[in-house]
Amino acid sequence: MDSRPPNLLLLLLTSLFHFWQCARVQSSHIVDTVSLTILPSSTVESRTPVTLHCQVRVIHGNVSQLTHTFQLTRDDVPIHSSTTTEDSVVYILNPARAADSGSYECRVTVKNKSKASYSQKLHVTGLQTPILYLNKTRPFEGEEFKATCSAPEEKGSLIFRFHQRLLNGESQTIKQPAPTGNSSETTLVLRRIGDSFLYCDYEINLLSGVRRSNRSNEIPVMVKALHISPVMNVLPSQEVFEGDIMEVVCKVVSPLKNIEVFLTRGRSILKQAPVGLSHQFTVQEGDSGELVCKAEWGNVHKETYLPITVKELFSKPRLTVEPIEIFEGDSFKLTCSVSIYVPERINNETMQFSIYKDNVKLTNTERYITVADPRKNGNYSCKAQPASLTHSLEKESKTVVVKAKVPVSEPMLSVVGGTLVLGKCFQLLCHSDSGTLPIVYTLHIPGRRPENRMVSKQGEQAIFNSSAIFKNSDLSNFLCHARNSQNRPPTTGSGLLLLRSVNIIEPVSKPVLTVRPSVGDVSEGQDMTLLCSVQRGTPPINFTWYHTEREGALDSQTSVGLVGSYSISNVRGEHQGQYYCVSTNPANETKQSHTVTIGVKLAGWKKGLIAVFCILLILAVILVITFKKHLLRFKRKRMVELSVKSAGTKAERLSLTQAEVNEAANATPGIMGKSVWSEHVSGSESDDLDSVTSPENPEPQYTEVQTRQTDPNRAPMKKGTDTVYSEVRNSKQGAQEQPDGGSVEYAQLNHDTDQQDDLSNHGDHCVQDGHTNEADSHVDNNTAEPEVNDPVPDC
Repeated sequence: MDSRPPNLLLLLLTSLFHFWQCARVQSSHIVDTVSLTILPSSTVESRTPVTLHCQVRVIHGNVSQLTHTFQLTRDDVPIHSSTTTEDSVVYILNPARAADSGSYECRVTVKNKSKASYSQKLHVTGLQTPILYLNKTRPFEGEEFKATCSAPEEKGSLIFRFHQRLLNGESQTIKQPAPTGNSSETTLVLRRIGDSFLYCDYEINLLSGVRRSNRSNEIPVMVKALHISPVMNVLPSQEVFEGDIMEVVCKVVSPLKNIEVFLTRGRSILKQAPVGLSHQFTVQEGDSGELVCKAEWGNVHKETYLPITVKELFSKPRLTVEPIEIFEGDSFKLTCSVSIYVPERINNETMQFSIYKDNVKLTNTERYITVADPRKNGNYSCKAQPASLTHSLEKESKTVVVKAKVPVSEPMLSVVGGTLVLGKCFQLLCHSDSGTLPIVYTLHIPGRRPENRMVSKQGEQAIFNSSAIFKNSDLSNFLCHARNSQNRPPTTGSGLLLLRSVNIIEPVSKPVLTVRPSVGDVSEGQDMTLLCSVQRGTPPINFTWYHTEREGALDSQTSVGLVGSYSISNVRGEHQGQYYCVSTNPANETKQSHTVTIGVKLAGWKKGLIAVFCILLILAVILVITFKKHLLRFKRKRMVELSVKSAGTKAERLSLTQAEVNEAANATPGIMGKSVWSEHVSGSESDDLDSVTSPENPEPQYTEVQTRQTDPNRAPMKKGTDTVYSEVRNSKQGAQEQPDGGSVEYAQLNHDTDQQDDLSNHGDHCVQDGHTNEADSHVDNNTAEPEVNDPVPDC
C-alpha cells in the first residue's frame, strides 16, 4: 500500500500551519505609549530654538523592524509628517516665533494601529518690532506717497496699522490695509499742512488671544501747502440780463508744471485748458448760480467759486386754452401772452408771437381759434421774441395738450350674467358705448336713493346691486344717467330696453300632486297616473316623483309646460304608500309638494271570489253543524236505549241478548267486547236516575251482565258466560264518580271530539275520544277465565 499521498497532505498542512503562525506573530503588536517633549521649555522667548521630541514604545512579537509614521500637529493643523523605523522623531523650531505658539500633539501609526500623545502647549513670548519706510517725507497737501511696514522675522498673518502723531502729542490711525503676510505696502495721503510723525505696528491673532507688537521707528514728515488755487474774474459783472454776453477768466499762478484748469457749472464742464483759460457765452434764463474754476495737479484739486445772477428781460410766454373742457364739435381758442418784461429794454408792441402744434407753426399771431375734432388733438406751444433787441432772444412756453373729449353716449342697462330670477337680488350694469373717461354713472331706482359709480380706467364697469323684483314690469322703472362733464347735462338710459335683452326667470311655485283615478278609487290591475303641477314658473320645469318607502327617485321629467305626469301600469299592492313630487327650473329653487297617501284596493274578481268562498264556507259550516246535531240526537237516542237504568240504591242486573249487543255495536261502532258496563248520569233523560241518591260514602254496587253469542261476522267473542262485576258509585250531584282502585273495570265508548263537546253541552253521556280507563277486573274464583277489559263510556 502506497503511503506517499498521506505524507504529502501532512506536509502541506504543516506548511500552512507554520505560515499561519508566522503571519500571526508578525501582525501581533501593541502601540504602548507615545510621548511628546518640548525643549528647552513650554514657555520661551521669541527667537529661541525649540525642539519637539516624539517617542513611541511598541510591544510586538518576533519582528525585527517596524515602520512608524509620525505626524505633528499644532492646534489640530498638521505641521510635520515622517515615516521611519526609528522609535522617535525630532522637529526643531529655529527660531521660535509667536505664530508657533499653540497646542502640539504627536500621533504615531504602526500598520493598522494608531495612538496619539498628550497635548503639550508651547508659549512663545515677544514680537519683533516692525520697521517703517516712506518714499517721501515732504509731500504736498493731498499728495499721495507710499509707506511700507514690515516684520520679516515673524510668521503668520499680520495686521498692520499706520499712525500719525502730531506735534501736540495727539495720535490717530490713518490707514489699516488688509493682511498680506509679514509686510504691508500702501499709499498714504496727508491733508494737514505742517510737521508730524508717522509710525506703524501690527497685531497677530492666536488661539490664545490677540497680541500686539511694539511701535515701529517714527519718521518725521512735513506736509507742504500747494498753492494752485485759481483766480477767476467775470465781465461785465456778476449780474447781467438774459441775452447779454459774459466773459469768464480763470488762471493759476504757480511754478509747478502739469496744472490743468477747468471751468464748470453744476456738473457740466464749460471749458478746459492748462494753467489758465478765458470763456465767453451768451447767458440764458436759468444760468444763474455758481461758476467753479478748478485747478488739478496730480491728484490734488483746488477750487474757486463765483456766483452770477441772470435777470429776465421778459417772462416765458404762457399759452392758455378756452374753454377748459373741450368736446368734439366745440370751438376753442388758444392765446399766447407775456406777463413780465423790462420796459426800459423791451417794447411790448414789438413783441412777436407764434403758435405751434406738434412743432409745426400754425400762425404768427397771439390767438388761434378752431373747432375741436380728433384731428385737432395734439401738443400746442407758442414762442415770443422781442423785435427791439439787437440780439435774438426767443422763449418758448410750456406745452399744452389739447384732447377734445367725446360726449358720453346714451347709457344702456343690462343684467350682469344676462339672467334675472324674480324674487332674488341681482346686479345691473350701466354702460355707454362712447365717452371720454372718467364717466360718472347714476342709477335711479324707485323708492331708493340714487347710487353713483365712477369709471376712470379702461376695463372698469359701473355695477350696481339691486334688490329683488317680483314683476317683469318693475324693470321699466329703472333709469341710468351718464355724465363726463359738470358743465353738460347727463344722458339718460331707460330700463324699457332692459326687458328686451334680459332673460327673466320666474321660480316655480309649490307643486301639487294629484292622482288619477282619485286616491280612494285605485284598484289592483288598473293604471295610475301621478300629476305634478305648478301654477307658475319659467320653463323648462323639471318634475321628480318619489315614493317614501323606496330609495331614490321614481322618475324625473323635464316639461315645457306647468304639468308633468308619471304613470304606473298594472297597479299592485306594493305600489301603495306615500308619494310626493319635487319641481325645479333654471331659477335653481327646489319646491316639494305635500305627501299623498295612496291605498290600493283588491281587484273586482278577487272580491267576488272571496265573497263566493265566504258564502260557501258559511253554508258548509251550517251543513256540518246541522248534520252533527242530527247525528248527535240519533246517537243520544240509541245510547238511552242501551243504557241500564238503576231501580234503586242497589245495582240492577241487566241482561242483554247477543242481538241487542250487536245492535248497539252497530249503532255505536266504538262499543265492542264481551261485557259492557254503563254508568248512567242523572239528567232529563231518566227520571229513575234522578231519584237515585247515593250516600256520602256509597258502597260499591255490582251488576252482572250476561252476553249472548255475537254475530259471527263481527269480532270473535269468548264462549260461555263470563261474570263481570262493575263498581258503580253515585256522586252527591247525581253523577257517577270515576271508580278507584283496580277492582272495577270500565269501558269507554270512543267518540270523536265534536260528539263529546256536543254531549257535554247537553248534559248527556260524555265520551272521551281515543281514551280508555282500565280498571282491575274481579274474576270469579270458580272460573279460570282471564280478566276481560271492555271499553265503557265515561261521563
